[in-house]
Amino acid sequence: MIKMKEKIKTELCPIRDIICRLSDKWSMLVIVILNDGGTMRFNEIQKAMDDISQRMLTVTLRSLEADGLISRRIYPEVPPRVEYSLTPLGTSLLPALTMLVDWAKENTGAIQESRRSFESVNK
Repeated sequence: MIKMKEKIKTELCPIRDIICRLSDKWSMLVIVILNDGGTMRFNEIQKAMDDISQRMLTVTLRSLEADGLISRRIYPEVPPRVEYSLTPLGTSLLPALTMLVDWAKENTGAIQESRRSFESVNK
């Protein structure tokens, strides 16, 4: 387990910065979808996530591209074709995401039960 001996301001802490970026509502899901689907177009990703807005998907893809986790390739066609895929850096994140997803699957029932108990006690 990582122990931090002193507090570090959020804007100066690279660990916090990266975890905040990845723990937003959509980033991990986009990474998992691109891993499952390989190279995909924008509309394919959006269909796989049916409840994300076009704007939010655009923002998420740009953020992941800026971080070097996905690549964006534009083909000079009319209309332009754009494809997204995981980079080697994005692929290197998959074992950690897989462990987190597996943990969530294994513990979902216990967490839901704990939430129900908490809510019934705190009404």
